[in-house]
Amino acid sequence: MQYVLAIILISIGAALVLENIGIIEFNVNNAWLYIYPILFIIFGLKWMADRIRHRGGSWVFGSFFFIFGTLLLIDRFDVITFHFNDVFKLWPLLIIYIGFSFISSTRGYKRTFKHHRRKYKGKDAGDFGFFSVGEYEYSQPNWKVEPMNLRNMAGEFYLDFSKAYIPEEEIPISINSLAGDVHIIIPGNVVFRVEALVKAGDIDIAGQKKDGINRTMRYETPDYEEATQKLDLFIKIQAGSIKVVKV
Repeated sequence: MQYVLAIILISIGAALVLENIGIIEFNVNNAWLYIYPILFIIFGLKWMADRIRHRGGSWVFGSFFFIFGTLLLIDRFDVITFHFNDVFKLWPLLIIYIGFSFISSTRGYKRTFKHHRRKYKGKDAGDFGFFSVGEYEYSQPNWKVEPMNLRNMAGEFYLDFSKAYIPEEEIPISINSLAGDVHIIIPGNVVFRVEALVKAGDIDIAGQKKDGINRTMRYETPDYEEATQKLDLFIKIQAGSIKVVKV
């Protein structure tokens, strides 16, 4: 409740500032027309920020409310015509998200993905449908690491290997999502390799960072080839962020 009240006060204050500098005409009768689009924008930004920081939230719903609120606010300035009932006009956004899934990857990543698929033959731990939406978390104490092929349309993946039991073998793990965030924690004594691809977003692997469009990164611990116990990670996100932290 306190957070909602704070957002309302911020919205009213912002509207009053815009009135004082002559950008909008703000009064009791039309105040709500400016306040609720700002609320949508603020809530959308908060949900996206919380998702990136792994504090709940939602990348998909956050971006939707941000876009919806922005269009409503632009309408108030008579730049475009967009009313609340026009929300149904945003349904093509779903097609756009799905379309990202058909964007071809680089040839090298195609080969890598096929390589990983061969490793999963006969056993996929946690094989989720690509049109599912939700959060997948592996952080319970002593959870057993097995080959995994995790796929969904939108959501967050959180894997904490510092709490896991990792067998003495090479374990392939593939994560593929249309829109979402990947947050992985790996102990400093665990040998691993990561191949990451983000069409639009950012990658942070052990402090090495890239952001923008069509970003790729490959990271491998020095003793990867010689180790018997090791993780082989392949991560592909169309829009979102990938973060792998060594602790």
